[in-house]
Amino acid sequence: MYINGEWLETDQVFEVNNPATGEKAGTVYFAGEEETNLAIQAAEKAFPQWAALTAEQRSSYLWRIVEKLGEKREEIAQIITKEMGKTIHHARQEVGSAIAFFQWYAEEARRIYGDIISPSIANKRIQVIRQPIGVVGAITPWNFPLSMAARKLGPALATGCTVILRPSREAPLSSVALFKIFDEIGLPKGVANLVIGQSGPIVNTIMNSSIVKKVSFTGSTEVGKILIGQSAKTVKRVSMELGGHAPFIVFDDADIDLAVEGLVKSKFGSNGQQCICPNRIYVQDKVYEEFAEKLKEKVQTIKVGNGLDEQNEMGPLVNAGAIEKVQEQVDDAVQLGASILNGGRRLSDGSYSNGNFYDPTVLSNVTDNMLITREETFGPVIPLLRFSSEEEVIERANAIEYGLASYFYTKDLSRKYRVSEQLEYGMVGVNDAIPFAVQAPFGGVKESGMGREGGKYGLDDYLETKMISVQI
Repeated sequence: MYINGEWLETDQVFEVNNPATGEKAGTVYFAGEEETNLAIQAAEKAFPQWAALTAEQRSSYLWRIVEKLGEKREEIAQIITKEMGKTIHHARQEVGSAIAFFQWYAEEARRIYGDIISPSIANKRIQVIRQPIGVVGAITPWNFPLSMAARKLGPALATGCTVILRPSREAPLSSVALFKIFDEIGLPKGVANLVIGQSGPIVNTIMNSSIVKKVSFTGSTEVGKILIGQSAKTVKRVSMELGGHAPFIVFDDADIDLAVEGLVKSKFGSNGQQCICPNRIYVQDKVYEEFAEKLKEKVQTIKVGNGLDEQNEMGPLVNAGAIEKVQEQVDDAVQLGASILNGGRRLSDGSYSNGNFYDPTVLSNVTDNMLITREETFGPVIPLLRFSSEEEVIERANAIEYGLASYFYTKDLSRKYRVSEQLEYGMVGVNDAIPFAVQAPFGGVKESGMGREGGKYGLDDYLETKMISVQI
């Protein structure tokens, strides 16, 4: 724990294990309700002075974080791979993403603007200012443990808020590394606080606190709904980046090779363990067989193994439960008529024996009644579904409660605009399987969440808008 500028210990020690080997990657101390309340009090005490700093002063702290992250890029990438399994290549990209978020908000801190409004009465003047909302609770997942923290902490600190971060206990070590950087650069005491532990005692304390004015959560829709309900008690502002079940549509006029390359990169980059992963792959009848064959050939070349090995392209899943969920969906699909083109099994022989490895899998002849098309997979499985017309595939793609990311491939200019506007998703990639950037808004609609992170839009949920009317 890191509370009020001090590293604290408790009697509860938790061991973090490498999902590729089962070996210990590190240990952390677990916090509970008492420690969380201390963190909240520290953040409340630090808020007035932090908020009173000029934008340039807060920006200078963020620039120092950027510099230190750059110096420790490889060290922290190694930590990410060891704690949650992704390949070292993708871990380095994640550190780069975290740097980009802190850098962007170091710059954006100086661009928080207000307005002057024309009055209706001659002797009045109306202005609008934007001020930091106050103490913020940030709750992050294990799949992008560092970049998710940066995406929340960057705008919160830039606007003048103070923060309590609760990372996932599955992958807390990179957050510890980040807070060591905060300590090194001399971030004022209480501005950023770290509590690790079981979600109940920590999260319930944050949600029940009237001091905490805003909560930013990334995780499952199920948990997000609970937090939204809890927020009503104190009328907290919440931003939610929740589950997804992304459609990936390949029209018959698409560049098939480009679509295959994009799908493989997006799906297997983190073993399918992303809320933005393509999960329902709709391929138009005319090109279905060609696409399936090329996809199969591409997937068969993927090298699976320990993420620390530079040659591997896919690491393990985060834990045994993730393997069980993937296998359940694959078995259900096969029982209902799907065919396995590649994979479909856990890898457990030889070097795989101590890890949570699953063979990259492609299923053909998948239908809408199968479990894999109705529930988010969070694993390395690509289910292929056929479709006939544009109208049909849009209806099927939208016929779900999720609305985070979506993708489609086509060469038809009119279709690019038409389908983009009809897909009920917060983000759309057109001939682009990785349409995400630090300067662009990230978030979903429907049951995939509320609010946006990234770009200038990422500041909004950390600011209150105040109207000031002066009679002269």
